[in-house]
Amino acid sequence: MKIAAVQMRSTPDPEVNIVAVEIAVAEAAKVGAGYVLTPEVTMAFTANRGALEQVAGPYENNPYLARVAALAKRHAIHLHIGSLAVALPDGRFANRSVLFAPDGAVVALYDKIHLFDASVAGANDYRESDTYRGGDRAVTAPVGDFTLGLAICYDMRFPALFNGLASAGANLLSMPAAFTVPTGQAHWEVLLRARAIETGSYVIAAAQGGHHENGRATYGHSMIIDPWGKIIARIEGDEPGIITAEISIDAVTEARRRIPALANARPFALK
Repeated sequence: MKIAAVQMRSTPDPEVNIVAVEIAVAEAAKVGAGYVLTPEVTMAFTANRGALEQVAGPYENNPYLARVAALAKRHAIHLHIGSLAVALPDGRFANRSVLFAPDGAVVALYDKIHLFDASVAGANDYRESDTYRGGDRAVTAPVGDFTLGLAICYDMRFPALFNGLASAGANLLSMPAAFTVPTGQAHWEVLLRARAIETGSYVIAAAQGGHHENGRATYGHSMIIDPWGKIIARIEGDEPGIITAEISIDAVTEARRRIPALANARPFALK
């Protein structure tokens, strides 16, 4: 199966962003991609909670997701919106990943579990939990012959999540992100490759990149990694673009045969 990651520079305006998605997905489908992943905060990348409240509606009857469903059906692909903000009844938002089937039906929903509350040297303080409510459920879903494990950005720093996904059958891990530049330079590639190596899985990472209208700067460098930890496609930089790669179940089987870490894992006590 051929898969594609879309690197974006999302704006605060959902209409601008959905048009960019439509163009990118058409390009990916034209070269034969059967699964396409977009970044975190695909639909609106705003400066603050007040601005988000102006553009992010509830999940039900969301007009932009309706357009994405039609897009998946038009191109007969699995289309995965890495995340968008969804308004919740308590006044907060879910950072939600939505996977569509080739017929336009929703296959899976995942709400980002780990929220980014951190102070990054050389950047702003971030408190995602002031705006978002974290999820509490890991999610897998079928994508062709593969089983997809869903995650979002900061989740990648928590290997127990990916061990759980792989133990549940996942062999393709999605990592949509809006990584800061300092943490991206230091950790992006090594974390993604580690998650692939630890689980013997493909990793597809679709990133936001560049200087955004909201004043943020994101790292970019979208990539696809094979189950042995080799980068098989990447964008060198932060410009919008698309990468594709052919993936094979046989590569997963071989990597897990050579290093059977999942099979060898044992429970232990800590004294």
